[in-house]
Amino acid sequence: MSTTRTPVAALAALALAGTLATGACAANGSASSTGFPSRTPTASASGTPTTPAGPTSGWGPGMWNGDWSSGMMGGNGGSWGPGMMGTGMMGNWWLAGNGSRVQTIDQARQRATAFADRLGLRVGEVMQFSRNFYAELETTGGRPATEALINPAVGAVQIEYGPAMMWNTTYGMNYGNQGQARVSAAQAQSIARQWLRDHGNTLTAGDPESFPGYYTLHTMRSGKISGMLSVNASTGTVWEHTWHGTYIATSQR
Repeated sequence: MSTTRTPVAALAALALAGTLATGACAANGSASSTGFPSRTPTASASGTPTTPAGPTSGWGPGMWNGDWSSGMMGGNGGSWGPGMMGTGMMGNWWLAGNGSRVQTIDQARQRATAFADRLGLRVGEVMQFSRNFYAELETTGGRPATEALINPAVGAVQIEYGPAMMWNTTYGMNYGNQGQARVSAAQAQSIARQWLRDHGNTLTAGDPESFPGYYTLHTMRSGKISGMLSVNASTGTVWEHTWHGTYIATSQR
């Protein structure tokens, strides 16, 4: 890790921690007003560690508004804007919108490609939800690298919050933490299935995609995609992606 990246990542982590602390609910341990967990992961009935659900709103006020002026990270320029991130790797985690609405998967792929080019990556799967577009970014060799969100209102693109932001050991705040994965892909799927059962959910877990430091799986209902969740490759912690809204469509290429 370069010496310039460490303090920037630390500052971002502190800013995020401050945001979470500000919005945290009282001792009942429920999610904060930001939608992010306000308490540490706890064990489910099966003993599997779990994390409270993430943000419940896609691009609403105070999180991801159109001009990025009051994102969840706060501060100058909003969530991942240049005012906070400045230069370096974290400055590349955000691409300003071009002011045009993103209404189709093809348009979302174009915006995601402009963002991926900054990281030396390419775009794989793109998904459309009612609140945002989601893109899986891959290395040039085709390995899953990270996940991104495309703002449908203005075309802004950023590293997805939640696991991609917090757990990714190559493109996230956990950068450089290349500890050995203790959870295999098969175990991640088993953990996800148990987590869904423990939460009284009739959804099933699809095949896991292995990102640096974690896995992401589609949740399925009657064989059709409903949403997604992630499993930490070191701890087995589950983080549900609650910010997408209703699933609409997928494009593989």
